[in-house]
Amino acid sequence: MRRLGCVISLLGAVLSPAAADPALPGLARVDQLIPVTLVDGSQVKLETMIIRPDRPGRFPLVLLVHGTNPATGQAFRAAAAQQSPADLLNAAVAFAQHGYAVASIMRRGFGRSEGRFAETLSGPCDDRDYLAVGRIAAEDVAGAVVALRGEPWVEPDQVVLMGHSTGGFAVTAAAANNPAGVVGVLNFEGAHGSVPGHTCSPDHLVADAGIFGRTARIPALWVYSENDHSAPPALGRRMFDAYVASGAPAQLQVLRPFGVDGHALVPMGPAGIWWPAVESFLNQLRLPTSLVVELPPPAVIPPPVPLNAACAGYFDAYVKAWTDAKAYAWNRDGHCSSVTSTQRTVDEAKSEAMRQCVAAWKECSLYAVGQALAPG
Repeated sequence: MRRLGCVISLLGAVLSPAAADPALPGLARVDQLIPVTLVDGSQVKLETMIIRPDRPGRFPLVLLVHGTNPATGQAFRAAAAQQSPADLLNAAVAFAQHGYAVASIMRRGFGRSEGRFAETLSGPCDDRDYLAVGRIAAEDVAGAVVALRGEPWVEPDQVVLMGHSTGGFAVTAAAANNPAGVVGVLNFEGAHGSVPGHTCSPDHLVADAGIFGRTARIPALWVYSENDHSAPPALGRRMFDAYVASGAPAQLQVLRPFGVDGHALVPMGPAGIWWPAVESFLNQLRLPTSLVVELPPPAVIPPPVPLNAACAGYFDAYVKAWTDAKAYAWNRDGHCSSVTSTQRTVDEAKSEAMRQCVAAWKECSLYAVGQALAPG
């Protein structure tokens, strides 16, 4: 990729003013559109959620990059538009508590970001071109890094990229260009092309990881879950082996199973499950790992009875999710739907939790909303 052009250093339109978050005492949150310039010279604004300690100073920056909803066709367009920077809220809070400024971005075509969706995969399932879409996504990542490094609350030479799913593939592609200021990369369950039951063209993903590894010189940690059905750890290991065989410095860690599908670990699971692995990596980079903002324990909410094993895990994750815009729907056979960070308002969370639950289990009711049991 050619070098990125100049980027306006000041952040763009403010979607919400910077303020202490009542649900996160000691942390400040602002939702903004940040302007980035692409390699062709065009400029787009990317929807971004910023969370950092609520005090003056410069902080190391963690740039969070989301995954892709598995829907297809018109359903995909609608699902992509509903994605939110708060999809990775749990991860953002974990880093901010440890003294980092965190920026969770939406790539072009997702959420409220400008620009057309540019990551359409070409070719049939047995011949997918992942290299092109990885490099397109990397433009957004690199452009956001350039924009955010100029902010007065960022340590410009202490930037960490963290991506989940297709976001993990995107930050790995971005790392191949060794962006200025980036000192570490966290690839959580990075992959692409998952369809029900299998991954399209897995050998292409492995080959592309090797291509990225030829030039990447930024230390990386790759993390997968044992029961990930979208990015199976066996595929992750193959990609990792190709990446390091090409000369890139990286480590691999496989975590214990989470829920019914470990691919939901980063968006839905408590950060405490994956933080120890990340903490060790940050220590190697000589980056902060001490807790600087201690949040109060979550409100105690009794679980519904009965609950199946997976829903019991999701309920625990629900209680620990650091947001008021969350809802938990349940039916009396023990099934559930948990929405913990993907919606922007409480009403949206309630609606989505009920929609998912009714679609899967027919008869459902809201059990919890925000930090309390649902009324009635």
